[in-house]
Amino acid sequence: MKKRTLRLPFGRVCNPAASSRGICNPSPLHKSIYSSFFIFHSSLKPILQSSLLIALPLLRPFLLSAQSYSLDDCLELASQGSVVQQNARLDILAAQAQRSEARTLWFPTLSARALAFQAYRPLVDIGLSDVLGHSDGAGLLRYYLETEGRLYGINTSYATLLNGYTSALTLTQPLYAGGRIAVGNRLAALGVEAATLKSAVARRDDRLEVEKKYWLVVSLEDKQQVLDAGMQLLDTLMRDVRSAVDAGLALTSDLMQVQLRRDELVSDSLRLASGLRLARRDLLNTIGVATSRTSAAQPVLTTRLTDLASPDHYYVPEADAAAEAGETRLLQLQVKAKQMERRMALGEALPEVGVGATYGYGRMLGTNPRGNGLVFASVSVPLTDWARTTRKMRRIGYEAQQAENQQAYLSEQLVLRVSQAWEELTVCWQQLAVAARSVETAQTLFHQTERSHAAGMATTAELLQAATTLRAAQNTLTDRRIAYAEALSRYRALTK
Repeated sequence: MKKRTLRLPFGRVCNPAASSRGICNPSPLHKSIYSSFFIFHSSLKPILQSSLLIALPLLRPFLLSAQSYSLDDCLELASQGSVVQQNARLDILAAQAQRSEARTLWFPTLSARALAFQAYRPLVDIGLSDVLGHSDGAGLLRYYLETEGRLYGINTSYATLLNGYTSALTLTQPLYAGGRIAVGNRLAALGVEAATLKSAVARRDDRLEVEKKYWLVVSLEDKQQVLDAGMQLLDTLMRDVRSAVDAGLALTSDLMQVQLRRDELVSDSLRLASGLRLARRDLLNTIGVATSRTSAAQPVLTTRLTDLASPDHYYVPEADAAAEAGETRLLQLQVKAKQMERRMALGEALPEVGVGATYGYGRMLGTNPRGNGLVFASVSVPLTDWARTTRKMRRIGYEAQQAENQQAYLSEQLVLRVSQAWEELTVCWQQLAVAARSVETAQTLFHQTERSHAAGMATTAELLQAATTLRAAQNTLTDRRIAYAEALSRYRALTK
């Protein structure tokens, strides 16, 4: 009976019985043939590298035609064009305007008033009966005056206020308003400080968002480079396997495996390219750059993660970092504002004192216009507002107690948040070190498998698996670097 043999890729010939025991030895003829292919591939690599070095200066103008952005450039553009930071600056301006508005309450108020009227009948019409009454003696006197008075030019009736006009200027200076003017000015100054702190917190959060989106684009670009390198490897391997299949040194199934793996990378490349375009547009929109200007050329991000320092270089005690955080000061201002609101409510039940002067000019009773002026002092004492004011002060007191409780709780939460950020930073650093070791191991495994494959001691499937493992390790290392950079940004934002 004729002994059956198995032909494996790249010159590995195995006896079925030996194969069951894991023993496979390449034939000398197949080993020499594949060595020729390997020598040809090794001699072709320097030629390709030289060609790339020659073509790179020619392609450089096209590569640099797109707009370049570093991380600092993106942060600077975001500080100018970000909607979040623009609104934060507007909040500060609004608080400053409110403080200026409160300051004007110290100044005297000047008001002008004018009045003109025309009545259907005189508003005042006085006759003798209105003055003398309706008795018999009054009737006789009224008859005498009405008959004899006309001879002497005596008018027995008086009518006025048929029409008239008047205008006046009034100047009022408040002296005391229950302390509400002084407290209101301090409360407005407190609002400016709160708006400034909120703006700083908003800028910090916006910077973190910009950095997150920046590193997302960098991560996708790095993964695209890893995928392109894997695609080049598969293209080279496909040419080698096709040549080996044509020479009868490999099976068609090996070529099909390479083709399937290449199709998977093509699909991943399409999906990655789509995500990269959207991530770039999202980044540009966040920093306030119109995407229509960069539709022809994608932006180039120049900042890369190279030398990453360990977390020990950035450590700050949790209590110190929480005490210096903007949120801590905002909580303190919230409690202080409630105390001032309670003082404002008390001022509503206290007397108000003011002085002023007024001057008017017009014609109301007589026929000739004239002017007049006066000075005055006013004291207003609310007598029935004590009950309402007491309840209002009690309500604000409860709210102030809530603010104090919230301050105590959130202060501890801030310390916990800084501790959590530190723990996350150290864990990301440790994961980064593990990922770096994994890449070194995967590279060693790949090179060993590549040499074994070249010598006919490893199958194409094993080489593809080693390449996949290396690519996954490189992608994981990229993710770990980005995760550490984001964790470092969050930690430094809390500890600066």
